[in-house]
Amino acid sequence: MDDARYLLILNAGSSSLKFGVFDWADGLRSRVRGALRNIDGSGSSRSTLSTGDTSEVIDSIPSVADAVPILLERLASGVGGLRLGTENVAATGHRIVHGGEYFSAPLRIDAPVFDRLLSLNHLAPLHNPHALAVIEAVAGRFPDAPAVAAFDTAFFHDLPEAVRTYAIPSGWAGRYGIRRYGFHGIAHQYMSLQLRSQWRPAQAPSRVVSLHLGQGCSVAALRDGRPVETSMGFTPLEGLIMGTRPGDIDAGVILHLAQQGHDWHALENVLNRRSGLLGLSGVSDDVRKLLELEAEQHAGAELALAAFCHRINKYLGAYAAVLGGIDSILFGGGIGENSPVIRARVCGALSWLGLELDTKANAHCIGNACRISTDTSAIDVRVIPVDEEPIIAAAAWTVLRG
Repeated sequence: MDDARYLLILNAGSSSLKFGVFDWADGLRSRVRGALRNIDGSGSSRSTLSTGDTSEVIDSIPSVADAVPILLERLASGVGGLRLGTENVAATGHRIVHGGEYFSAPLRIDAPVFDRLLSLNHLAPLHNPHALAVIEAVAGRFPDAPAVAAFDTAFFHDLPEAVRTYAIPSGWAGRYGIRRYGFHGIAHQYMSLQLRSQWRPAQAPSRVVSLHLGQGCSVAALRDGRPVETSMGFTPLEGLIMGTRPGDIDAGVILHLAQQGHDWHALENVLNRRSGLLGLSGVSDDVRKLLELEAEQHAGAELALAAFCHRINKYLGAYAAVLGGIDSILFGGGIGENSPVIRARVCGALSWLGLELDTKANAHCIGNACRISTDTSAIDVRVIPVDEEPIIAAAAWTVLRG
């Protein structure tokens, strides 16, 4: 084993565990990157571990926490040309979706911080519990390595007061910490940084809308790299239609269902796990599958995709008004990066803003960074594959090295 020390980054999703290993003392140089995907509590699908250009099929992993020992065993055995052990892991970094009113910047995780994070699990039930389970599992393997949390909500902490405040009695907002927090902040921050890196500072697009489209979906309006609006709110339920979440819904619907006898636990389960594309189509939350079914004239798939794109365009129109126009639109996330069809449908509804899609560039852009608008388009449109681990690594290094 070499004498180098490493920073291990773990990014827990609802059904995946992405990871990155970075040199601790060599400018955070990336050494190994990859992900465990298709983590399925039902046991109905095979999980896969991808590292660089290699991929390994693994028996179904029941939970994200169960994925941790599998991943750490692979990393200890020399995946990617290095071996991670207790003697060379300098620190770990973790993405936390919801920081609540308590956490607005990255910080080191100690026992009081962990307990406070536990109290937020109900606000992001598809994500926070998985991340905390990963933190516990990693701490058991590397007990002497400090751990740092980076929060998806931090990027949106300074939203304008009129944007982040709900129109409810102010006493409720203060007593219960109710405000619009915003989510996918690390992803939106990464897309913004990548866009600005491609321009001279004085020429960078000022009015930008970033779309993070995956199992979870959100949109942010950015002015000069800073967020001024975003679609998600107090929890990750608000905004765009998602894989299993409905996005915007009249609160009266929830009150009505409660009056009809549905208990709050059942409502929480339906809103987080059985709505969205899955609820509309009745068959799937996977856009690829829905596009196949749409070609076969499946009514549920047709409705789900039409509603999905309509909601995105509704927000784009609203954010054009918020920003006073749009200079650039960014697509990221699994759908945004890999579905030319969805991108074409979204962009096709924006010709009134002067957007011209380069159909050939769009069709060939799958999983890569590309410009997909024409040279004469009034709006610059780009696909930017989201890469959150370097942002988390930089946050952890800053906290621990100061």
